[in-house]
Amino acid sequence: MRKKRGDLMAAAFIMATSAIGPGFLTQTTVFAEKLFYNFAFIILLSIIIDVIAQITIWRALTFSNLKAQSIGNMLLPGLGNVLAIAVVFGGLVFNIGNFAGTGMGLNALLGFSNNLGVVASFFIIAFLFYSDNSLKRLDIAVKVLAFLMLFLIIYMIIFAHIDYVKLIKFSFWPEKFDMKSTITLVGGTVGGYITFAGAQRLIDAGRVGKENQKDVTRSATFGIIFTGFLRYLLFIGTLSVLLTGITLNPDNPTASVFENTFGDYGKRIFGIIIWAASITSVIGATYTSISFLKDFHPWLGKNTKIIALVFILISAGVNLIFGKPVSLLLLAGYINGFILPLGLLIVLLGIQKLPIFNTFRHHIIFKMLSWIIVFVLLYFSIGSLL
Repeated sequence: MRKKRGDLMAAAFIMATSAIGPGFLTQTTVFAEKLFYNFAFIILLSIIIDVIAQITIWRALTFSNLKAQSIGNMLLPGLGNVLAIAVVFGGLVFNIGNFAGTGMGLNALLGFSNNLGVVASFFIIAFLFYSDNSLKRLDIAVKVLAFLMLFLIIYMIIFAHIDYVKLIKFSFWPEKFDMKSTITLVGGTVGGYITFAGAQRLIDAGRVGKENQKDVTRSATFGIIFTGFLRYLLFIGTLSVLLTGITLNPDNPTASVFENTFGDYGKRIFGIIIWAASITSVIGATYTSISFLKDFHPWLGKNTKIIALVFILISAGVNLIFGKPVSLLLLAGYINGFILPLGLLIVLLGIQKLPIFNTFRHHIIFKMLSWIIVFVLLYFSIGSLL
């Protein structure tokens, strides 16, 4: 029972910490500055959308004990491979940005140069992936860093001064709504590789089949709620700073929030949080991307540690040589926007058409809402390219 709980928590946390990266912190701060109290509604709406998509995908994949790419290839030869390539490419490119966050974090915390921070973080991550019993070490690292981020952000809102009655009201009835912000938040929370991270962890742990469906649902829900709760707390802290009339530094708005809240110590607290967020996102992106990549060839499946090392080496190396190549990050962002609706579409079609799902039971309301999410996200993803 203890092992089972550990697997379920590990799945929830690897998903949550994959979502809580440097982009998560920046998005929350920027949208709070743009929308003020109205942003509370978008956070709540994104949580609802995320829960529906995540539960549908996790339950289907663990029930069938198949990856999304396998289901896609069963529906249409090559479809799953397209999804896998998109996930791996997105994970690789976003790791470049995640490594930039590790460098920024150790610079703020310890005064390292950004490049030295990237190198130090690379060796830490390489040790976690390449050591004996690496999965257990990864689980422990992710959980510890997740709770560290939670503790520091809770500490931040102790100093927050906002109108909580207004906050609750705007959480359900905003004066202004921004669809682009909503889609961005959904994509940042369960987009790209993130939506498959926890499901893959459960499959690797053998938590599959009909008998584990209730536990899978709980794990998926907990991961999303943890992520949403953290974003909500960060939003409250940011809003409190904004209501004082302070203009955030556009080059690093999140750092501005912590510096205005904690004064001289704010920079170091920001450093801890962004380093923890960045390094756990690197772990999640690497773990999930390798789980897709290893099915392309038997050698890849037998040498996952070597592939993981090469994966993070390329990400860190590109960051050190080129910085954050904007064109690549933009391209990955566009691809990321299609991965969630494509993955969800593959899963829904698999549920309807494949014999392996004949005994699969998923509530009709979840199915209907999942189909709506597919078409809405595809519409906005296509619109972002026009």
